[in-house]
Amino acid sequence: MTRIALDAMGGDNAPGEIVLGGVEAALEQKDVKVFLVGNQEAIDAEIEKLPKGMLERAKAALADGSLEVVHAPDVAEMDESPTKAVRSKKDCSINVAMRLVKDGKADAFVSAGNSGAVATSAILILGRIHGVARPAIATVLPTRLPRRPLLLLDAGANMDCHAEWLTQFAILGTAYSRAVLNRTRPLVGLLSIGTEDCKGNELTKEAFQRLKTVKSIDFRGNVEGHDLFQGQTDVVVCDGFVGNVVLKTTESVVHAVGYWMKREFRGNFWRMLGSILLLGAFKSLKKQMDPEIYGGAPLLGVPGAVIITHGASTHKAIFHAVRIGVLAAKNDMTGEISRRIAEYEIQKKIEAEAALTAES
Repeated sequence: MTRIALDAMGGDNAPGEIVLGGVEAALEQKDVKVFLVGNQEAIDAEIEKLPKGMLERAKAALADGSLEVVHAPDVAEMDESPTKAVRSKKDCSINVAMRLVKDGKADAFVSAGNSGAVATSAILILGRIHGVARPAIATVLPTRLPRRPLLLLDAGANMDCHAEWLTQFAILGTAYSRAVLNRTRPLVGLLSIGTEDCKGNELTKEAFQRLKTVKSIDFRGNVEGHDLFQGQTDVVVCDGFVGNVVLKTTESVVHAVGYWMKREFRGNFWRMLGSILLLGAFKSLKKQMDPEIYGGAPLLGVPGAVIITHGASTHKAIFHAVRIGVLAAKNDMTGEISRRIAEYEIQKKIEAEAALTAES
């Protein structure tokens, strides 16, 4: 059985939507146990609000142990300083849930709460996988090819990066793509302002030279912004500042296009009539672009699966985040990252020794 520690108090829609999503995941996914971590009274109240049929099944799940409430008296608020919240509120729901993973009682962690607090708690409580310099937040984006989503990292954990960190991000992303996204040989690209290796700033130029020597990844070279959604690259690496701008801009464009389409259709009777005929296509398109089906963003580089979902996540997003946590745990994502980082460290050591020998 795969065990998921769910922060029931994190997010704009907590605890209602979080509890509902967690209960759905425990009931609908086989061999999965969900810990609902947070204020016991608040969680119990939300469980009682479930539809009658689901309520009966939830109580049965509580009785047989596939669903369990773990009390946490404090909450790390969305607008709090991440470090201050994690350090001053030892028993906030994020910390309590993270300790379940640390103690081996849970295999994965899921939260829609303060992303900075989640990352801080993960690093302080779980630590880093041996050899990882900086954990990174990875986000999955849709592309033109429905079965070939793009993994972008870092999406906001590290604002100022070194070339070595970007190189490791490529290794982390490759491991996640293999373990969770089912890509046999993920192609890696470095986000820059041109495809030539001479394009970009000093960071990307140095990272390019490092990436092309790494044996454990398939590096295709630089990619530009307009390449992201082509479906020809599986992993794209960049620093957290650029990655977060890309992510937020993409979300904004999707909302803007949706708004423009509605405005144009509503302004003309014949267009509105035509939109009815296209309703099936619109629903299919919306499903492909729906970020909630991708299950949140994993924090890669820490032991155990840590999944961070959007603050406005609904029960549907939480359900899929739990599903991703289950996949990451079952497919030994941590082990895959550990092996690939170890291979990279051995490669660097051999190259350094060869360089010393050549000099002497």
